[in-house]
Amino acid sequence: MARLARLYVPDQPQHVILRGLDQQPAFVDDQDYELFIDCLKAASRDHHLSVHAYALMPGAVQLLVTPTDESSLPKAMQAVGRRYVAHFNRRYSRRGTLWEGRYRATVIEGEKYFLLASRVVELSPVRNQLVSAPEDYRWSSYRHHIGLTLDSLITDHRLYWSLGNTPFERQRAYRELCEQPLDERETNQLQQATLKGWVLGSDSYREWAARAANRRVSPLPRGRPRKVRETPQTQ
Repeated sequence: MARLARLYVPDQPQHVILRGLDQQPAFVDDQDYELFIDCLKAASRDHHLSVHAYALMPGAVQLLVTPTDESSLPKAMQAVGRRYVAHFNRRYSRRGTLWEGRYRATVIEGEKYFLLASRVVELSPVRNQLVSAPEDYRWSSYRHHIGLTLDSLITDHRLYWSLGNTPFERQRAYRELCEQPLDERETNQLQQATLKGWVLGSDSYREWAARAANRRVSPLPRGRPRKVRETPQTQ
């Protein structure tokens, strides 16, 4: 079966996961993290990709982005991969790929899932037991969103801006939101949708996204279609 084209819906955010190969570390020290961020800054600028949230962990990268056009995300990820993998291989005297296949991504319904996705991304270092508090982790955008740093990589989304009328109000509201437990069912839905490449949203949103993307955005029903038994006509 032919692989479906990358999913793209104009002006809609996407959750992205990039995993290290065979659970090997893709980042060893600060220099690696800093270079990856530099690569992502350059690629997002060159290919018109808005980055709203990120977390870089030893074995995985998570992003929340909005592509400007259909090629923005794939070209940006290709540019990052080409430059960063060459650096990593040269520095650590290795060869070959660094990542577990292609990056995984899906379109999400912003009004329902954007802030959830932002929290999932930025809280992933805590969920992976790298730190006990998200503000203690240097390689994510969480510190930007609560006002501890100003991250030039980040383009704040309108749904983040809707949290308050001033920067202080937004930062406080976001911190309070992140202090609430994540809904595990919704978190799992987001992760599975991203890994499988299916749109995450309401029925009406998925129908709209399918028309906008001009392709399927959810899996086909399992099994063979049910046969419709014809009713004999009476004479």
